[in-house]
Amino acid sequence: MSDIIELVKKARQGDEQAYTELFRQHEADIYRTAYVYLGSQEDALDVVQETAYRSFKAIRSLKEPRYFKTWLLQIAIKYAIDLLRRRKREAQWNPDYLDRITVAGEGEDVPLAISLQDMIETLSPEEKHVIVLRFYYDFTIREAAETMRVPLGTAKTLLYRALTKLRQRVEEGDGHAFKSN
Repeated sequence: MSDIIELVKKARQGDEQAYTELFRQHEADIYRTAYVYLGSQEDALDVVQETAYRSFKAIRSLKEPRYFKTWLLQIAIKYAIDLLRRRKREAQWNPDYLDRITVAGEGEDVPLAISLQDMIETLSPEEKHVIVLRFYYDFTIREAAETMRVPLGTAKTLLYRALTKLRQRVEEGDGHAFKSN
């Protein structure tokens, strides 16, 4: 932890090498987070690149060096949500999705990760946000609330609502990976 704090202090003073070292330690986490939100490798890589740019420009605004990773994830999530909002107006069809439907229709099992990803995609951005923070990064509900900048009660409600929706989809059979053939 003290290494991170020292690197952040150096980066705040303009040390590009310290910043690069810090960012590389968390690059994979940023990519995974972006992929969960966007479902596309290209978009996730765009988020990683934009997060690197935005965080480098704003490193001096980081108040608490020990929360560097959380701060980076906030930047990545905000940008991913911005991308989703911009693209919400566009109707997109992912050609890979047709392949998944065909495979599932032929009686083959759909991998669990794909089914979970598809189910999470049906949640609102706020619900997805709390699920990702809570279950992908093991944040406490309090930490998730702080990261999302919402009251604790709101974060609890979002988590409860998201889990209820996911549970209903599994029970209704929309979670293909959870059904047996």
